[in-house]
Amino acid sequence: MTKYEFKKKILEPTVFTAVFLLIFGSVGHKMGLVNMLSTLMNTAYDLLINTVFYIMAIAVLAGAFGAVLSEFGVIALINTIVSPLMKPLYGLPGAASVGIMTTYLSDNPAILALADDKAFIKYFKKYQVPALTNIGTAFGMGAIITTFIIGLSTNGNTQLVTAALVGNLGAIFGSIISTRLMLRFTKKEYGTEDWALERRLEYTQEFETGNLRKKSIGLRLIESTLSGGKSGVKIGLEIIPGVLIICSLVLMLTNGPSADGTYTGEAYEGIAFFPFVAEKLSFILNPLFGFTANECISIPITALGSAGAAIALIPGMLANGQATGADVAVFTAMCMCWSGYLSTHVAMMDSLGSRQLTGKAILCHTIGGICAGVFAHWVFVLIV
Repeated sequence: MTKYEFKKKILEPTVFTAVFLLIFGSVGHKMGLVNMLSTLMNTAYDLLINTVFYIMAIAVLAGAFGAVLSEFGVIALINTIVSPLMKPLYGLPGAASVGIMTTYLSDNPAILALADDKAFIKYFKKYQVPALTNIGTAFGMGAIITTFIIGLSTNGNTQLVTAALVGNLGAIFGSIISTRLMLRFTKKEYGTEDWALERRLEYTQEFETGNLRKKSIGLRLIESTLSGGKSGVKIGLEIIPGVLIICSLVLMLTNGPSADGTYTGEAYEGIAFFPFVAEKLSFILNPLFGFTANECISIPITALGSAGAAIALIPGMLANGQATGADVAVFTAMCMCWSGYLSTHVAMMDSLGSRQLTGKAILCHTIGGICAGVFAHWVFVLIV
């Protein structure tokens, strides 16, 4: 048996089984096997009915609004205004601002469609292309996250609007850090002279986002609205596995037993593991993020895998008094900047032909997300 066969047939399944049994065996031992399974199912069901469909509704509205802005050239206008800032802030050509707008209104992988467009990619040097993963991910699902947070302010907590806006500033700061760090690695890998598109001079058309078709304004409005709404439905469906699986497990590791200290198998019970870890790390977390409760650490951890799952935890924490406006500013910044990058970075870097730099992209974005949270926390403290 070769070393590879030993690893795949014996070592890997053995280690996985041991880790799996250790984790779920420990949880099941504390909660009881029946209660653990019942809590998982009840939590997943409640998240689906009361959280996922709400996020999907917001995604449909945000998608429709974004499509209308694109159809009538508003995003193209914003791109024209923002483009001069891209080089000094990010070290990227002005066309990268279109990638920001696109991912902000949809999700991380939207930047890949642009990277495949020769009229877009002709503006980039070869070393700048891998950094599209970092800048695109930092703004993924931004509109949905921001709208979701602002929507929570209907309960009378007006601080949440400010928190959402400050969180967006934090995400911008984190994106600059992540992208600039990534460019340091890509310059060493590719140099700074080669263009991403070798025959770029053949592509003389300007990159535009407004789709000015020869149709009536009313028809264009209806078509763009429905098309954008469909993309929102797609996003809503795609976040279901992340919310139900990741969120259910994270909640089980975050919450404690029922009010009387026993386990009943009801939704949202757990073993309070993350608060225990956060308490041990409070000397680091409090100066950086100023979390109100130890349970708050679960949201950034969830955002590593799914931003949709992470924001789904926020209403419950607000209702329980575990989070305030200052915490929500940090949540917004980190959920938006990270937006599930651990689940998308590998595929995105592979699509851009820079698989060998995946580890460095993840490292840079980890640092960027932490910086986003710290920035949002201190800005919120200073202005509120």
